Amino acid sequence: MALLFLTTFPMIMNTPFSAQFFFKTCSLLTLSIALSACGDSSWWNKEAEKQLDIDQIKTLVPVRVKDRSAWAKDIFDITDQLGIAHTKENMCSIVAVVDQESNFVADPQVPGLGEKAVKEVQDRLDEKFKAKLGDNIGGTVAGYFQQVLKNQPAPNNNYLSQMRKVKTERELDELYREIFSHMTQHYHVSALTGAAKLVGQDIGEKLNPITTLGSMQVHIGYAKAHKRQGGNIAELRTDLYSQYGGLYYGIHRLMMYSTEYDKAIYRFADYNSGMYSSRNAAFQSMLNDLTKAELSLDGDLLLYNKDGDVRADRSQSEKELITVFAANNILVTPRQIRIDLKREKEKKFEDTQTYIAVTKLFKAKTGKAPFYAIMPEVVISGPKLSREYNTNWFATRVNGRYQTCMQKAKNIRT
Repeated sequence: MALLFLTTFPMIMNTPFSAQFFFKTCSLLTLSIALSACGDSSWWNKEAEKQLDIDQIKTLVPVRVKDRSAWAKDIFDITDQLGIAHTKENMCSIVAVVDQESNFVADPQVPGLGEKAVKEVQDRLDEKFKAKLGDNIGGTVAGYFQQVLKNQPAPNNNYLSQMRKVKTERELDELYREIFSHMTQHYHVSALTGAAKLVGQDIGEKLNPITTLGSMQVHIGYAKAHKRQGGNIAELRTDLYSQYGGLYYGIHRLMMYSTEYDKAIYRFADYNSGMYSSRNAAFQSMLNDLTKAELSLDGDLLLYNKDGDVRADRSQSEKELITVFAANNILVTPRQIRIDLKREKEKKFEDTQTYIAVTKLFKAKTGKAPFYAIMPEVVISGPKLSREYNTNWFATRVNGRYQTCMQKAKNIRT
């Protein structure tokens, strides 16, 4: 669907831009309508379209997949439970992401995972523990952890040798949990208790490096915030490694938010780099054209700590917004900018003074129509990966699978 911007903004030559901005003109309404027109806000929920049944969804799952019927049934049941329409576009979106992340294996093997995990703890253990717990406690706990790795549960079958043998994330995850359980039972309880109090949660969960799990690689924090049933964090992790649980949380993460994207590839990019990253990267790009600074188009408008909480210090995007608004007499205060940017992970960000001001100023200064989404520039790295990738690589790969699936879907009569 093409982007539609049918009405230009009237320019009042002798009126300050701030005054123009705060007039409720038809042009402002037109902007909102135009931005909405670039996609449908619930592109995944097209109730008017013909719906696929389980057998039809099965035909979209790659033929190499073991027990295609079971995967198709779970996808149907989960989307039905979540109120997601069983359209070709929706089903192919899900199939594409599952295939990219795990090739439809609930707990897939990761080549070389054991050796990569050992290298990570040998090279960066102290650094990571200090980053999460502070230099004093982090260094102490890292020392305990190294002792346990080398000497427990038995010198001839220590945890380090067991780590080398793991083949799946689940095996590595369970081994880490066993190690931390051993530590809390046998090592300097006072220090570990202090660390737990410091982080306000189970110390093993805080330090567990396995943070994305299951067939759709969902972050444990997201799953925790959207739990489908009761149970503790260990039970939630186990659920994510099941076929149904991995699909449930992945489909929820992929589909359960509304955007105006005109192409599925932007939702795939968001799946990798964060909700609304593609929209926010476009916002940063428009802001980039209004300032001399060179902004990173990563889709993050604020700075966050390792736990995902907003930091007090200002991001480059926030600083430039303050500068640009001041230079153009736009009456949006730094306090209001911060309030608005805190909505960057929500659809409602598009209704904020900050978002509307940037789109209008971009149109006024460049003569170009505001655009809704671009590909975020985010690098992907980690011990599970053989090299660094980026969001464009991920989204493009998923989109290729999506297009293949949609070609199959054309042959389905509904």
